[in-house]
Amino acid sequence: MIPSLSSISSRLRLRQLRLLIALDEHGSLHKAAERVSITQPGATKALREIESTLGATLFERTPRGLEPNDLGRCVIRYARLIHTDLAHLREEMLGILQGEGGRLSVGIIMGGVPMLMRALGRLREKQPQLSVEIIEDTSARLLPMVDQGRLDLAICRSSVSQRPDDYVCLSEHREELVLVGNPQHPLASAGELELADLQDHSWVVYPANMPMRLLLEREFNEAGLDFPRYPIETSSTFTTLMLLQEDPRLVALMPIEVAQFALRHGMLTRLPLRIRSRTEVYSAVTRQGSALTAPAALLLEELRKENPLGA
Repeated sequence: MIPSLSSISSRLRLRQLRLLIALDEHGSLHKAAERVSITQPGATKALREIESTLGATLFERTPRGLEPNDLGRCVIRYARLIHTDLAHLREEMLGILQGEGGRLSVGIIMGGVPMLMRALGRLREKQPQLSVEIIEDTSARLLPMVDQGRLDLAICRSSVSQRPDDYVCLSEHREELVLVGNPQHPLASAGELELADLQDHSWVVYPANMPMRLLLEREFNEAGLDFPRYPIETSSTFTTLMLLQEDPRLVALMPIEVAQFALRHGMLTRLPLRIRSRTEVYSAVTRQGSALTAPAALLLEELRKENPLGA
């Protein structure tokens, strides 16, 4: 039986986590002990203590040495995350003490990537020693990372949360959507398109229940059409671009700012379909009652220069 969280947190030590990482890398207690500067008997004792603390065997002896089992691989993964978080903690503390630099973790949905790049470019000119982590994902995946403190700020839509009031929206932005496809798409030279012209074509779409997917479903519904069968679902900008490049039969709805790079370089073409629905605004989001870190506050200043809604 796995012990309670309070039991684990009161007994587990950082050096023990370092030992787990070393064991995973070397597969040998002797080499792992050298890595963390303890004796081999000390490493053997520490491993027994870790397994006792967690209530489970984590490694199996094999002809190749010690190998983690499924539980061991799980624990090692979190040991690495904790070690990385400590490195980030030190980096951020140094930035605070030095009055510059530091660390910023920001989440972003696809449509906000160009805006974030411009804002970060200006910020890094002022703070060249700033370390930045950028995570592109859906709003539904970014908001839990805000909750966990893994993101200082997320540029997304809080409306997808079951508890949208848990968040505060600090700047709001709207995106224009366009339909794009491969320059060799059969409808690339069409003068004007209706949604019915595209019903039987293959689509790349956002995952179910995401705002851009809901908007597309609404467009088909209001046109009295069935949603396209067998779409390819992805939230990845790069995957969408590659799919459209590789298959001239595919089409996709994309934020115009994201599509512009590929359009300028002839990688994609814009298909002349008018999107009747307005997109839901997205925002720079943080938790209610959470103070922004200094780098996040500086980024917010730059984001607010990007023609926020109503400006």
